[in-house]
Amino acid sequence: MSTAKDQIKQILESQPDDSSYDELLREFAFKRMVNKGIADLKERNTISNEDMEHRIKTWRK
Repeated sequence: MSTAKDQIKQILESQPDDSSYDELLREFAFKRMVNKGIADLKERNTISNEDMEHRIKTWRK
């Protein structure tokens, strides 16, 4: 497994040279969210769509 520094280097190298600071930050955030989602899936830290729908409906009250 690569280190966080290696992952950041890989993201930086994959972006166009004229990428803005905000664009780079979005890429870092996106990669972090994807990795977090994969880790949650592996740890079975997920809920069903039905449970999520129920939770969202309770927020609207």
